[in-house]
Amino acid sequence: MTPLGHCRLILTRHAKSSWDDPAQPDHDRPLNARGRRSARELGDWLASRGYEPEEVLCSTAERTRETWAGIAMAPLEVRPHIRYEPGLYHATPERMLEILRSASAPTVMMIGHNPGIAEFAAMLPARAPLDPDFRRYPTAATLVVDFQIGAWSELRPAQGSVLDFVRMDGRG
Repeated sequence: MTPLGHCRLILTRHAKSSWDDPAQPDHDRPLNARGRRSARELGDWLASRGYEPEEVLCSTAERTRETWAGIAMAPLEVRPHIRYEPGLYHATPERMLEILRSASAPTVMMIGHNPGIAEFAAMLPARAPLDPDFRRYPTAATLVVDFQIGAWSELRPAQGSVLDFVRMDGRG
């Protein structure tokens, strides 16, 4: 939960996907074993820190849906409203901002794709994390950032305060 007058974003890139079937459409690619493990670990990490989304905005791609399913296996106290957003599939940072501004819960998780998610993450905080992988935003990377706003519609770039940044997959 976030304090009154605050909004919190948990911004997650999908976990590592499988390239086993080169003929498979990109939208339909599932997670590989490492990705499924990373998604579960990310859920546990979020729960252990009390970063629990009340609303999830998730790309419709198979790998983002599976990432959420793995996260949701964690012992989360909150069962969020899930919104699968076709517009998040390979979205630009501007499109991601537009979709986030339509959120209604104070704590929102957004699950998307690179390169847009890395660019979106970079534009949100007043100061970026010092982590050398932040700009690359590897698979299963997650930024937790707070905003001193009363509603997502008020969100502007460079006004967030970073609480955490974590990488579950290592390389990706």
